[in-house]
Amino acid sequence: MVSVVPFIGRRRELAALTKRLDRVRQSSAGSAMAIRGRRQVGKSRLVQEFCDKAETPYLFFTATKGMSPVEAIEAFCAELKESCLPADPEQVVRVTSGSWPEAFRVLHSAIPPTPSIVVVDEMPWLAEQDDLFDGALQTAWDRLLAAKPVLLLLLGSDLHMMERLTAYDRPFYGRADTMALDPLDPAETAGALGLTGGDAIDAYLASGGLPGILRAWPHGTPPLEFIRQECEDPASPLFGVPESVLLAEFPAPDQARRVLEAVGSGDRTHAAVAATAGGREGPLQSGSLSPLLRRLTDEKRVLAMDEPLSVQPGKPALYRIRDHNLRMYLGVLRAAAEHSHRGRPDLAFGLVRRRWASLRGRAVEPIVRQALGMAAAAGELPWPDTEAVGGWWNRRFSPEVDLVGADRAPEARRVLFAGSIKWLDTPFDGHDLAMLRRGAVQVPGFDAEAGGLAVVSLSGVHPSVEGVDLVWGADDVVAAWG
Repeated sequence: MVSVVPFIGRRRELAALTKRLDRVRQSSAGSAMAIRGRRQVGKSRLVQEFCDKAETPYLFFTATKGMSPVEAIEAFCAELKESCLPADPEQVVRVTSGSWPEAFRVLHSAIPPTPSIVVVDEMPWLAEQDDLFDGALQTAWDRLLAAKPVLLLLLGSDLHMMERLTAYDRPFYGRADTMALDPLDPAETAGALGLTGGDAIDAYLASGGLPGILRAWPHGTPPLEFIRQECEDPASPLFGVPESVLLAEFPAPDQARRVLEAVGSGDRTHAAVAATAGGREGPLQSGSLSPLLRRLTDEKRVLAMDEPLSVQPGKPALYRIRDHNLRMYLGVLRAAAEHSHRGRPDLAFGLVRRRWASLRGRAVEPIVRQALGMAAAAGELPWPDTEAVGGWWNRRFSPEVDLVGADRAPEARRVLFAGSIKWLDTPFDGHDLAMLRRGAVQVPGFDAEAGGLAVVSLSGVHPSVEGVDLVWGADDVVAAWG
């Protein structure tokens, strides 16, 4: 029987929201916050949990994509009337003009003299339908709402539009704090599912820390067993959540979608992506591909770009899917879902089982680097000057060094350590150590005499291995977030 996972984690985010509500209580003046995060990351659930615990009157309005301004404002007023915000719901006027300034005046009249909360979810969809929305919001805030004891929370999944909301050249600049909501981290994922070590990391890779998947995960179930069970359910959120994210972000099979799928299939370099995303005419031309990669990386934030870390600028840059669940979905889970839809869960799980070890071996690298970077920031590494943790490779990818710690990125002044990630069922042994030493000395700036060596291994280190300065296992990676 599947148990419903209660609300988990988000202690920092709840504390930040509570702090702002306390500020409203103390000052009797308004405060605003813009919360951005990808779809399915749990923005609405977080804010609903906050509203439930605040014991404060609130309005929670969710915009609908494609709805006209007239329809949106009518829905807004109807939701306001049904909320616990107005003292007399019958006094809430129905606005039929499609005028947001008028709707905000109605909101102003309904806000009580005591502290309250107003939530506008998926706000970019309102701005998308009405070019004057941002300006109307700014005017209403400055002239009406900011003088009220109200906490205004603006939520959105379009990361670029949410960032633009508070940009210096936009009407709402300087009027709202910002919060970027990421998926649950590995420690929160481990705690929610009751898993430790490698199982916790694998669960994070499979779920991406997305609450919609974690809610369907029976407590204490190992990752591969959970995936086996979900392969018997074609409607499983393990498949449905990433597919809904993909369709929401890229509804049409255009060039951007092809580029994303090329990266998801394992192509990491500009040239490899161009070849896979191209058509009958040949590889996608650089003039088309480069802007797409920048858009997917900088604006959409669906891709991440990694550069080799050393004292010399290096190439090539490598691309990867930023979201771990979407990365696994494009890598294997989508193909498994197709088998599941055809009534062959055995083939679906067999495919996952065959590809899992190689997929997770590559997918775990950014998690380990981030964990080591957090440990460095906390002063928990043997190299106190470490400010950046990355990897290093040359154009031939021979060698490819998994871990490089340096005093800055992307071009370091000093390389402090080099390291290896071994995420297999066998321990890191003397052969692996010899490969690490050979690769480390090729990293520009690494000093074999002064530089340190680090090993992160799923299955530990063989007793014969000596001369390594830092050894981490899966529990250490998870603990970096704890």
